[in-house]
Amino acid sequence: MSYAVIKTGGKQYRVQEGDQIDVEKLALEEGAEATFEVLMVGEGDSVKIGAPIVDGAKVTAKVVSQFRGAKGIAFKFKRRKGYHKTKGYRRHLTKLEITSIAG
Repeated sequence: MSYAVIKTGGKQYRVQEGDQIDVEKLALEEGAEATFEVLMVGEGDSVKIGAPIVDGAKVTAKVVSQFRGAKGIAFKFKRRKGYHKTKGYRRHLTKLEITSIAG
């Protein structure tokens, strides 16, 4: 089965057809199509590596949902000073389903 490496939101993801991945929020509606440029594509022993992208290769994905991730904690602390601060955050994420890999 072929796979590809795509980049979105400053991160790289290794994807295959049918995978569902959570990426940084994309400004798209649910059900919309998103296309990504491919950094690397491979199937078995044959692998194409781009410089920086593979010509003619693209990955198509469908937006499944927009949501907020699990709560994360940012904790600041300075020893022996009586200083500590806790702040929580939740990232805005987009769930994608990979529909096709061309290239």
